[in-house]
Amino acid sequence: MGFKVSSNLSHSVILNTRNCPVVASEHQLNDRHLETSSTRFLETAIMSSSLVAYDDSDPEAETEKAEDLGGSRQASLLSSSANPAQHFAPGILGTKSTYETQLTENTENFGMSIVCEDPPEHYALNNNSDLTSYCRRAYSSPTALCMPNKSYEQTLSSSRNSGSGAFQKRTLRDNPAALEGIRPYIPKRLRQENSRACEKRELDQSESSSCDVKLDVPGEQTVRKISELIKPYLGSRYKLTEVPKSLIFHMSKHNGPVNAIQWCTVREQSHMLLSASMDKTIKVWDAVDTGSCLRTFSCHSCAVRAAQWSSCGRRILSGGFDSVLHLTDVETGKQIISSKTEFRISTLKFHPSDSNVFICGGFSPEVKTWDIRISKVTRVYKAAVQQTLDILFLPEGKEFLTSTDAVSRDSADRTIIAWDFQSAAKISNQIFHERYTCPSLALHPRESVFVAQTNGNYVALFSSQRPYRINKKKRYEGHKVEGFAVGCEFSPDGTLLVTGSSDGKVFFYNYHTSRIVRTLSAHREACVSAVFHPVLPSLLATSDWAGEIKIWQ
Repeated sequence: MGFKVSSNLSHSVILNTRNCPVVASEHQLNDRHLETSSTRFLETAIMSSSLVAYDDSDPEAETEKAEDLGGSRQASLLSSSANPAQHFAPGILGTKSTYETQLTENTENFGMSIVCEDPPEHYALNNNSDLTSYCRRAYSSPTALCMPNKSYEQTLSSSRNSGSGAFQKRTLRDNPAALEGIRPYIPKRLRQENSRACEKRELDQSESSSCDVKLDVPGEQTVRKISELIKPYLGSRYKLTEVPKSLIFHMSKHNGPVNAIQWCTVREQSHMLLSASMDKTIKVWDAVDTGSCLRTFSCHSCAVRAAQWSSCGRRILSGGFDSVLHLTDVETGKQIISSKTEFRISTLKFHPSDSNVFICGGFSPEVKTWDIRISKVTRVYKAAVQQTLDILFLPEGKEFLTSTDAVSRDSADRTIIAWDFQSAAKISNQIFHERYTCPSLALHPRESVFVAQTNGNYVALFSSQRPYRINKKKRYEGHKVEGFAVGCEFSPDGTLLVTGSSDGKVFFYNYHTSRIVRTLSAHREACVSAVFHPVLPSLLATSDWAGEIKIWQ
């Protein structure tokens, strides 16, 4: 019987002949020589065609194996001097209805089936004519090879114990010992789901973990209480700001420079003052009634560069030079979020209308928006800079500004950049054209303007509406910056502008005239922060590079 295989595959393939066994009738299987000769002849016939068995096999290696195997098989057949057609005669293999054999090459890429039919009854035993018409390719099917007596894998194992990698993958099913050390293939979607599950477990663990919290003053009433000094002002409008003159409290428990201070954003709990220091700690103070430290959080392993109250007043967001973001519960000290970033953090701000979103920047050309609910980065703002110094949201939070360290020889291109919050598009980078960096930005509470502290020892005034033009007629100068990250801020009524100075003084400027109203000798070291109380008029908090915090009124 001849053997013919046709293929409509679009590329050249080589069939591994070990995967196409021939099974004779049961009463003829006792003749081992007959079975071996039949199988060898069929392998030789298939080997002469060009088909692909497996996509992952090496074509050159398979061709060499096929040539070597074909030569040995042909020599064996010639030496046997048997008529090949006799092995496939009807009397030898039986009838078609009983012993029709379907040879299926079921691969992942092709799924082809080969059907070998017995010749008709009248075919003579000694007829040597071509029988290829009775071996044809059938429909593509994933069905495995159907055999009456032996399973597909068992027949393959008995036919050949050695072969290509594709053949071994089929026979390994029946050999559990051989499966040891073999990793199964995991689909990409399943890998992603497993990764999300691991991240969720890590997030749950971080939520349950607590940082080192020191209760300097025991009891929750110190955090939840409403100060008797603040109560009379809660129902009334903020009065006119006056320049503070006398020192109320002197707090010096930090062992390093204080980088940032902020009053609590909730008016009823605004007796609390937050401070972030280079000594790796964050402290919460009662800066209105007692001047004592209420909480000390040691969550960071390096200097804490920035810290912010949440809008509810129960959480503190912090970041520092350890490249870690922490969102900490004030009362319990539990870390709601603890996430590692790719850069050291120098500034962060909450969105003014969405308390679940904040922006952070640092020693990176990227500024990232985070969502607290999923603890993921939702937007990335890219600029050709090396560091972001400060971030300022404009009214309604649709746009924000970043100050950077990008300075050219004659102009500070990209020193201040305006961004669209939703689309992450760059609106303008031609706002400030002088060759000074701006370590801090501040927004006016009532008018559409903002100011930028510059290393040129002056404060510049800009419009907060497009195209963000600088006011060339007003400039607040007289203090010194000299490379320190000196902050500036408006009073709640917008009449005064206060800024620190590298010589330890505090300068008060009249917003409308840009003249110096008063100078306060507050610290011996550089004064880097000065902030007005949001409720109590004329109450001011200042901090310096020596780790001291002072309250003035």
